[in-house]
Amino acid sequence: MNQAEVTKLMSQLRFAVRPNKRNLKNPDGPEGRLMKLRKTVTALVKHERIELFYQRADEARGYAELLISDAIRHGDRHKATMELADFWLLEKQLVHKLFKVLVPRFENSNVSFTRMYKAPRDYPGIYYDKAVLELRGNPYPSLLPDFSQNRNYIHNILLDEARKDYRREKLAEMATKLASETTETPKAAEPKAETKSD
Repeated sequence: MNQAEVTKLMSQLRFAVRPNKRNLKNPDGPEGRLMKLRKTVTALVKHERIELFYQRADEARGYAELLISDAIRHGDRHKATMELADFWLLEKQLVHKLFKVLVPRFENSNVSFTRMYKAPRDYPGIYYDKAVLELRGNPYPSLLPDFSQNRNYIHNILLDEARKDYRREKLAEMATKLASETTETPKAAEPKAETKSD
């Protein structure tokens, strides 16, 4: 398929396909935008959970992932990795946290190091997409509710029924045991009654 055929296909779409552009304008230009991203990555490493605008969180997430993956791959003796950590982390004590805390936490991880959720909107007011960006394994409570105890899940229903069956069996065993004991005790009591009457 040559280029002309591809353009024919694209022109037949009902809606325009545009690249996803982030609206990250800054009065200080690209340098100010980069400084905001550096502050965001620094805050993420420091606090491990931050709330901010969705677009900035989405872009800062990629830089945080890159920083942590390079730290895991090359270690603290690699000059380029140390320069990268020195650039992105504005507070220099966080470089130690990166290599001593985050690298051991994520070195055997096979999923992303960060997690991003959409945050609820402020009402009333102007709606801006907000997000919560966090590092996995942080010490804070989970943002997602725990649905593992939901009684309507099939495995919980099956476990409840198995518990009920087990209790029924145990109660039936206890009832037969009590019934057998009560039938045995009158027979044993009759001879004793005879001995008393003699």
